[in-house]
Amino acid sequence: MKVSNEIRYIGVNDHDIDLFEGQYEVPLGMAYNSYVILDEKIAVMDTVDQNYGDEWLANLEKELAGKTPDYLVVQHMEPDHSANIVGFMEKYPQATVVGSQMTFNFMKNFYGNAFEDRRRIVSESDTLELGRHTLHFVTAPMVHWPEVIMTYDDADKVLFSADGFGKFGANDVEDPEGWACEARRYYFGIVGKYGDNVQAVLKKAAALDIRTICPLHGPVLSENLSYYLDTYNTWSSYQPESKGVLIAYTSVYGHTKEAVVKLAEALAAKGCPKVSVMDLARDDMFETIEDAFRYDTLVLATTTYNMSIFPFMRTFINHLVERGFKNRRVALIENGTWAPQAARIMKEMLTECKDITFAENSVKIMSALNAQSEASLAALADELAAAYK
Repeated sequence: MKVSNEIRYIGVNDHDIDLFEGQYEVPLGMAYNSYVILDEKIAVMDTVDQNYGDEWLANLEKELAGKTPDYLVVQHMEPDHSANIVGFMEKYPQATVVGSQMTFNFMKNFYGNAFEDRRRIVSESDTLELGRHTLHFVTAPMVHWPEVIMTYDDADKVLFSADGFGKFGANDVEDPEGWACEARRYYFGIVGKYGDNVQAVLKKAAALDIRTICPLHGPVLSENLSYYLDTYNTWSSYQPESKGVLIAYTSVYGHTKEAVVKLAEALAAKGCPKVSVMDLARDDMFETIEDAFRYDTLVLATTTYNMSIFPFMRTFINHLVERGFKNRRVALIENGTWAPQAARIMKEMLTECKDITFAENSVKIMSALNAQSEASLAALADELAAAYK
């Protein structure tokens, strides 16, 4: 695939993977992207996962057409992008590997070799002349590892964005949801904690004339770039993307679920623009995290369990806190037969989150819904729906 006349895609698609990074389900597979810039000097941008080294090298050789590369630019040291560095350097002994100082520290840790005699250390605003193309290096620490650099090509106006703007899914599989859904789940699952760092890189990107974004996962982006940049700005500033309510719940014997279903029906009837209901024990945890950051209102409903809260709810809230959840409205529904504690515990767990507004109404269920808890549920529905009128 041509990114431009002189920039070619040489990445691979993984259809065998079940869990990305050991925890994210990827039913559409995964892409490991790599690129080669064919100029007077030839630069290869990153490698791929260890299981696809032969395929990647074959893709590279096809594009080289008998030429030899001069540089391997390593933007990110996670093994899904760096696993074939040693193999590349052995195959092309004249090549120089380019990266940040921390890149080479990590390279030594992972592969026992930092190529001291064949390396070039770069930092912010350093450049690499290839001929018509000049590469400008943009440091991007903690997006989402500390060694990360992004690279801007001033000839074809291409930003090689490392893991930024990536998404789940192989590139040869059509995503029925489009870019945003799996890009959002990818962002909040993997990068979400580092919003301030993403904001810093977006400010640097605003000074560049970018016409194409080449991420390390997902499709090359070359149309309507303002949409992707604006979306990343929304995500990284922790602002709600859409108006709507996520109801995340756990239920042991079905009584809490009954309350959740009634609340969802009431909200829909009152004109709430979107109501998403997720069972934390059965639905994908990271899909639920995605929705928590997508919508402006979150309802947490769970049971008291061993004088704490149900384990799936505790895990979910921990994920939110870890990722800097803020700027949202939160409502609480608790259930307990003799000593309900869930609402208090959930609220305490969220104290680390900034700019959380708790709903005035909450719901306490004593085992099963009764007239009193039904009335509380109706009052909560009225309060939440009023914001959308």
